[in-house]
Amino acid sequence: MLKIGLIREGKTPADNRVALTPEQCKWIQKNKNISITVQHSDSRCYKDSEYSNAGIEVKDDVTDCDVLLGIKEVPIDQLIAEKTYFFFSHTRKLQSYNQKLLQAILDKKITLIDYECLEHEDGTRLIGFGFFAGVVGAHNGMMAYGNRTGKYFLNRVYKKRNFQELIHTYFGLKLPPVKIIVTGSGRVAHGIIEIMNLMEIHEAEIDEYKTTKFSYPVYLHLKGINLYINKITGKYDRNEFHLFPERYTCLFQDYISETDILLNGVYWEEKTPRLFEMDDMKKDNFRITTIADISDDLNGSVPCNMGETTIEDPVYGVDKLTGTITPPYLPGSVDVMAVGNLPNELPRDASRYFGEQLIKFILDDLIIGNSKLLEQATIAKEGKLTKRFSYMESYSGKGKG
Repeated sequence: MLKIGLIREGKTPADNRVALTPEQCKWIQKNKNISITVQHSDSRCYKDSEYSNAGIEVKDDVTDCDVLLGIKEVPIDQLIAEKTYFFFSHTRKLQSYNQKLLQAILDKKITLIDYECLEHEDGTRLIGFGFFAGVVGAHNGMMAYGNRTGKYFLNRVYKKRNFQELIHTYFGLKLPPVKIIVTGSGRVAHGIIEIMNLMEIHEAEIDEYKTTKFSYPVYLHLKGINLYINKITGKYDRNEFHLFPERYTCLFQDYISETDILLNGVYWEEKTPRLFEMDDMKKDNFRITTIADISDDLNGSVPCNMGETTIEDPVYGVDKLTGTITPPYLPGSVDVMAVGNLPNELPRDASRYFGEQLIKFILDDLIIGNSKLLEQATIAKEGKLTKRFSYMESYSGKGKG
């Protein structure tokens, strides 16, 4: 029988999400040939007692488990040698801050399967928290604009018990005739658009967005095909763009003078064109005053992302002329919301959503073993880099497997 352990989150600040809820664990133990152990935690959004009441064993020691499920990066001193781990490692882009983590994983002969690398055949991600990142990020972006202008007020998401209660806060909300751009086409963008719809913000077409002064709030949804064109052909090819983003230029400049709020959900890598550059912020036509960088890439698609903010203090300002960080809501600055753990504001909803995807797409492959799906997402196997991730050799200090 396969034995799965749900590990407690050790990263600071503590993450309160979990890969499987008590009811999901109960269903798995009843319907699958799997035993589940939950590691004791004081910070998890579902209490130990909720797991115990569902018939799930709760204890500190999970060394007898075959597979360990976490959410965020596992601290090096908490890694158990020769185990199989699932978590978001944030190493596939060769992130410098997690280089030592990957090296420790290889040294301890661990097998690492990264949730971010679990993909459909077309390359889209199978599971993730993106939808709720979009929901919370969009709310926070709209909240920041209200705080800046004083034209409306939105309370914090984490003060609500769940998503349903959050929805109730939008009843009767009156927004000014603000113009918003939503970027991206994945789960994050879907979450953003959910909030646009709940706030009864109308979707505009590209041509009318550029030319019309609306008397009500509108948003424009820009996907890859609307944002990027090949520098030579003037066209967009999704496969080419993902393979060779440096061949493309970004069209976001066309919207800067017509936009008040940017809710950014695009996937970004180093060679991908930015939406704009810091010098653009100095120009008189730069109308944007509020940016929710939900994708949250430091100096990435949004160059004025100067680093992550926290749930407790989610917004800072960036001076348009000097590019330096200021307090939020000042004249001459752009407000930036760049929280890296947005789903933590709705942890129970987000965990339940994540667990449903894990059960639907991953669980049977985990039971059967020798899965191509899991193989493609395995960064390291028993302490060696797999072929797909051999490009990480110099980053890891190890040879490929």
